[in-house]
Amino acid sequence: MPREKATPRFVICVRNDGYPASLEPCKVYRVIEDPEAETHRMMRVIDESGEDYLYPQNRFVAIELPRAAAVVVSRKPRSVARSKA
Repeated sequence: MPREKATPRFVICVRNDGYPASLEPCKVYRVIEDPEAETHRMMRVIDESGEDYLYPQNRFVAIELPRAAAVVVSRKPRSVARSKA
């Protein structure tokens, strides 16, 4: 029997105190499921570095995104090649 894909979870940053370089207020972040972290009131989030790190849950509010938006937010950022003029 095939495994069901987990629906990605998303949060919006409401506080970045203590993490100004890693989190931007009002920005949407993807959550990586981490039940152990949740027992410590932490959340594993893909931050500005593109890597997942633990942050206190009180820095975020859970949101639901329309499917099309979730697809866009879930993509890894692509580096843009800039040509010298």
